[in-house]
Amino acid sequence: MSRSIIYFTDNRDLDPPIIPVVREYIAKAGLPITSVSLSPIDFGRNIVLQGRRRGPFTMILQIILGLENSDAENIFFCEHDFLYHLSHFDFTPPKPDTFYYNENVWKWRYHTENTLQHNGRISLSGLCCNRKLALDHFRLRKKYIKDKGWDTEMTKETPWGRRLGYEPGFKPIKSVGYPPEKFEVWNSEFSNVDIRHRFCFSNRKTKLADFVHKPTTWIESTIDKVPGWDIKEIFKI
Repeated sequence: MSRSIIYFTDNRDLDPPIIPVVREYIAKAGLPITSVSLSPIDFGRNIVLQGRRRGPFTMILQIILGLENSDAENIFFCEHDFLYHLSHFDFTPPKPDTFYYNENVWKWRYHTENTLQHNGRISLSGLCCNRKLALDHFRLRKKYIKDKGWDTEMTKETPWGRRLGYEPGFKPIKSVGYPPEKFEVWNSEFSNVDIRHRFCFSNRKTKLADFVHKPTTWIESTIDKVPGWDIKEIFKI
C-alpha cells in the first residue's frame, strides 16, 4: 500500500534551528512529500494557500489541499515543529476506516533541558491514516464550521477549535448521516519529539498546572535521555 507525507506550515519564523532540522528528518523517510504553506517553500511538492493568515481554519484548508494533491493510499501528517524519528514512518495502517496515532512521544520545552511524557499523547502531528478517510473528515469539518457560522478568520486557538478538538476520531463530529469515527494508537520503535516553543499554536502543556484534566501518568526527564536521539548534538546546545 502506497504511503506519502503531507507537511503543513504557517511559515512563521521559529527559532532558527527548528524548521530545517525537522524537515531534514522528515525527508530521511524517503517518502513523497506534499507541503502546503502560506508562502513558497522549497520542500517536496509545494502548494501555496494564497490570501490566508495562520489560524485553525487555515490549517484545515491546508490539510485538505495536501490530501487532494496526494495520490497515496495512506498519509502521514507532519508539522514544522515536531521531530520525527525514522521508525515513525515504518507504520502502515492495518484498516482503512480507522485513524491511527503514534503515542510514543516525548515533549521537549524548547531551550531547556526538560522533557516529559504523559498519558493521552494523541496529536494531529502523529496521525497516519487512509487518505480518503482523512479527506472525507476534513471536508466535513470545513462544512460543519461554515454551516455553524463560526469565525474562520481567527489567528489564535478558538473556542470551536477546543470544542471539536483537532484529532479526527478522538472527538467525533456529531452530524446527521455521518458515520461514527474510530481511532487507535501505535508506538514506533523510537519516540518522536514534540518541540514546545513560544510560538506553539496551542497551550504548551509542559507542566501539570497547564492541564484542566490532569494526566494519570507523568514522567519527567532530560533531553540527553530521550531514546534514539542526541538532541544536544542535533540542535548544537
